[in-house]
Amino acid sequence: MTSAAAPARSLSASSGATKGVRPPAPSRRGWGARLARVPLVVWVMLAVPLAVEAFWVFWPAINSFSLATLRWDGITPAESVGLQNFVDLWNDPIFRTAAWNNVLWLLFFGVLSIAGGLALAVALNKPGRGVGIYRAAIYLPMVISLAVTGLFWRVMYQPDGPINSALELIGLGFLQRQWLAEPDVALGAILVAAVWRQVGYVMVLYLAGLKGCDASLEEAAAVDGANAWQRFWKIVMPQLSGVHTVVIAVTVIDSLRAFDIVWTMTRGGPYNSTQLLSTYMFQQAFTVGNLGYASAIAVIIFLLAIGFIITYLIRQARTEDPA
Repeated sequence: MTSAAAPARSLSASSGATKGVRPPAPSRRGWGARLARVPLVVWVMLAVPLAVEAFWVFWPAINSFSLATLRWDGITPAESVGLQNFVDLWNDPIFRTAAWNNVLWLLFFGVLSIAGGLALAVALNKPGRGVGIYRAAIYLPMVISLAVTGLFWRVMYQPDGPINSALELIGLGFLQRQWLAEPDVALGAILVAAVWRQVGYVMVLYLAGLKGCDASLEEAAAVDGANAWQRFWKIVMPQLSGVHTVVIAVTVIDSLRAFDIVWTMTRGGPYNSTQLLSTYMFQQAFTVGNLGYASAIAVIIFLLAIGFIITYLIRQARTEDPA
């Protein structure tokens, strides 16, 4: 009896020992096998745009780094100057003005566009008569190119243009200015035009986010006695965190590459008071003919943009995978 029980115990022990062991995972096919199943036409369709992108974007971008170490006007033989272009940038008062203007542009363009777009989205998120017309009208400037927007606002800011005429009509003639000819107000005037165009785009992004918010949470907070501001700040705003990230990223990138509207309105004037890094780079490259110096400015813009993009991607990765 003892001998018969022993095999039974050993069998049950062995089965219990193997109960918690996972069966071996099925062998996975390597990446090579998976890639081999992709049709040739797919590779061709991927390779053609990649080649075009590499020729028109990546290769010039890489060339900018080498050009930044040269003194070259595009005609005479290039002269290697090492990092002298960057040293000259540091000592260039116009470059410092352009860099400071970029900071102001990023700050005011970002804050005004985001705050205005969010306010409009909240106001137009309710069903009502003519709401669709208002949304379309506010978004319409985004359809117009930045160059045309700049030309339109140049007419608006003329000394005898609609803005000064309106100020005179309502009794505020003392506020009349030569808006694009006075260094103290020219950058602000351009910012108004840029925000006027951008706010509709931000509004559409926030409208999409508001449509995805859970209305039942806001209704429950209202039943608990929360007022409209508390419901918006404590219930709606946390649900828009993903939209906030997208809006901020888009706004920062648009700020760094702002060029068209400034160039068409003032070309960086008067007295370089509205220069941005992009306009100063263009001026140095195609007006002065200093391609090496302009490439150094392009490298600075690239480093600022790529620094923000990398930070943004890291933050997004941490948000999506907190573990």
